[in-house]
Amino acid sequence: MTRRSRIPNLGGAKAFVLHPPHATTAALVRQLAAIGLDPVECWPDLPAEALVADFVFFDADLGYDAQFPWAPGEAPMPMIALIGSEAPGRIEWALSHGAHSHLVKPVANSGIYSALLIARQGFEARRSLADEVRGLKARVAERQTIVRAVVALSAGGVGEERAYAQLRALAMSWQTTIEEAARRVLALEEGGRDERRTRL
Repeated sequence: MTRRSRIPNLGGAKAFVLHPPHATTAALVRQLAAIGLDPVECWPDLPAEALVADFVFFDADLGYDAQFPWAPGEAPMPMIALIGSEAPGRIEWALSHGAHSHLVKPVANSGIYSALLIARQGFEARRSLADEVRGLKARVAERQTIVRAVVALSAGGVGEERAYAQLRALAMSWQTTIEEAARRVLALEEGGRDERRTRL
């Protein structure tokens, strides 16, 4: 039995290097090309095509918020900080922009490949966690919808247990989920309120 490698193939990946022209960028671009990536140098702004990049290397020393076409920490790809100064403020700024990995300047030939892999892994883990949080928030919102529908159904003096059973029966008769049935009940309730207001 062969074991599948968890190391992704980086050949052909697009990497933008947001850094002023310097020996650091020249060394980085050379090494990225040797690894098999397609490096693109840019400064002071990321071009529009960077939105579909596989990686972005950015200068943590001279970088600033307006360089990125996304909010801090919301990069759609792995971010690798190029750090020369260990000033706490600059490191904090790099972290606020979601640096998934880093390289210390001046950049050497070693360390770039591992920075790419660590950044990719960190990015995917963070994205997976964000998806999970979104899913949990959606489930909480759905539960609140169900509770509101049960309260609406029990307003006529029916107990909450019977109201919930009624909601489940409605979901089955409408051949839909209980969440969708709850949304329909609330829409009907809102429609009835609007109609009563119109009569008044």
